[in-house]
Amino acid sequence: MQHLLRIKIIFLLAVFILSSLFGFSQRGIDLNLPDHDSKRIHFGINIGFNRSHFSFTHHPLFMNQDSVMIVESINSSGLNLAWLVNLNLSEHFDIRTYPLNLTFTEKAFEYNLKYPDKPAGEDSITIKKVQSISLTLPLQLKFSSDRINNFKVYMMAGVKAEYDLASNAGARKAENLIKLNRFDFGIDGGIGFHFYFPMFVLTPELKMGWGLGNLHSRDKNLKFSNVIDKINSRTISFSLTVE
Repeated sequence: MQHLLRIKIIFLLAVFILSSLFGFSQRGIDLNLPDHDSKRIHFGINIGFNRSHFSFTHHPLFMNQDSVMIVESINSSGLNLAWLVNLNLSEHFDIRTYPLNLTFTEKAFEYNLKYPDKPAGEDSITIKKVQSISLTLPLQLKFSSDRINNFKVYMMAGVKAEYDLASNAGARKAENLIKLNRFDFGIDGGIGFHFYFPMFVLTPELKMGWGLGNLHSRDKNLKFSNVIDKINSRTISFSLTVE
């Protein structure tokens, strides 16, 4: 329920911002940057805000032990910075990628422990955070509507590969950690809006991402790891691109 509520809040915030920008972009009748969409290649700078969490499955061991009673994934916020490269294929279709795309997140698991290790800093409710700095390489197909004055809407979908620079899968002293693999892959889908100004194009975009790879480097000797089987990433992001 909390996850759905956060989606609704982000969606309403995006609608409010887009409505304000749309009203501003339609003042007057001058057509801004009329040749922008006819360029074969154009570039942009992207900055965004994301909400992410883990989708996971319990390992069969979870039902056969009595130390960890409940495991939950906690939503967290993050930022992403990227450089956009857009290749124009036709009037309505583009291929785009982000050769330089950094995503900063801090996901977390919440554990309900029956026998917490107080000297080790554990409590009955213990939270284990997993920080991530990922290099992401997406490849996306974009379908755009006709341009209406200084406004255009589009939809996009694509695939992505990720490399986590902060992965701890190789950590030796990891008794209190959840180990995650460095590599992941997944799919993206979203909707965006182009607002054409005299000197630039501003593009708000709302996007959802689904990680398909199993991130969990499970260690059967670690209490916080052995009760979990597969871990997949889930992300909702709102971003602004200036072209």
